[in-house]
Amino acid sequence: MSASRRDFIQRALATGGALGLGFRSELFARAAPRPRALRILILGGTSFLGPHLVRYAFERGHGISVFNRGRTTPRLHPELFDRVEHLEGDRNGDLKSIETGTWDAVIDNSGQRVEWARDAAQLLKDRVRFYLYVSSTGVYLPYRTANIREDTKLVLADDPPLERPSYGVMKSLSEMEVQKALPRGAIVVRPTYIVGPGDTSDRFPYWPVRAERGGEVLVPGKKTDPVQFIDVRDLTEFMIRLIENGTTGVFNVAGPANRLSMEEFVHGVRAGTSSEVTWTWIEDYDFLLEQKLQFAIPWLMLTEDYLGSAQINIDRAKAAGLTFRPLGLTVMDTLGWWHSDAVPAERKVGPRFVLTPERELEILAAWKAKTPAR
Repeated sequence: MSASRRDFIQRALATGGALGLGFRSELFARAAPRPRALRILILGGTSFLGPHLVRYAFERGHGISVFNRGRTTPRLHPELFDRVEHLEGDRNGDLKSIETGTWDAVIDNSGQRVEWARDAAQLLKDRVRFYLYVSSTGVYLPYRTANIREDTKLVLADDPPLERPSYGVMKSLSEMEVQKALPRGAIVVRPTYIVGPGDTSDRFPYWPVRAERGGEVLVPGKKTDPVQFIDVRDLTEFMIRLIENGTTGVFNVAGPANRLSMEEFVHGVRAGTSSEVTWTWIEDYDFLLEQKLQFAIPWLMLTEDYLGSAQINIDRAKAAGLTFRPLGLTVMDTLGWWHSDAVPAERKVGPRFVLTPERELEILAAWKAKTPAR
């Protein structure tokens, strides 16, 4: 075992020890004095980011109002939602419940259309000090360069034009609407793949669940391929601290703090389980293309438009206070959540993972037939 891998695993295992002793997650956040209590309005709030925002905001002593349709019961921290102010409405035309009232800040984490961001920002601009918009690193697609910074030129139109803007273009245009409405109070965070407890996709959970199952695991991509992701708690706690500190501007949000290769990633995932695992690497991009295996988030085949997708510069966010949990903690907490009642039984039985066990065996068999042992 190499020294770097050994050190990485030891750090991840040490994280497990901290959990066993009952240390709080804030152990991994930059210590901050207790701020003055703020009134924060969250647009959305019951799906993935929302429960983590509510938890940390309450821990910091803030008051929370949540605006949504009232149709989704939060599965994470549901007990906390008895303490929030519920404002029912619909981003798609029914903003009546937020036509009055004042808040120190609004967090928009449900922006799926440009007009939603525009209408909410225009409605609230004189009644909030800060408007934090959750965007995406998708604003940089195509990712044709490395070390992508916040001032990288954004794509503002689809070519060819689409009836409704693509996700990245929609996020770019929405950012502009918020910045236009609150030129001195706009905060924009651009996260990469958001992972951790409460994940509404089955992308990242594939790796902890697959490692826990043990046995021979197919790993696509070159061992040196970089990967990036951000624990949802690191993202949401950073967002709250930006508001507390009155820090405006645009911030790429990705992790970990230092470059992480795919090889380091899978060993870190393995360190979060107690299962016996062997890795079978398939570094042949042509073969992977034949098998239609071009991603296994956070890994993405680094070709053409995605060359820089896992090389997003996060210096500005780190300088503003972004902190990072160890990968081992994210893996263990994701597994703990996956096996809890917070995840419906039908999702556990039929997850939308990138590979089913049967498909994994098929690709492994094809690979071994192509490259027989010498």
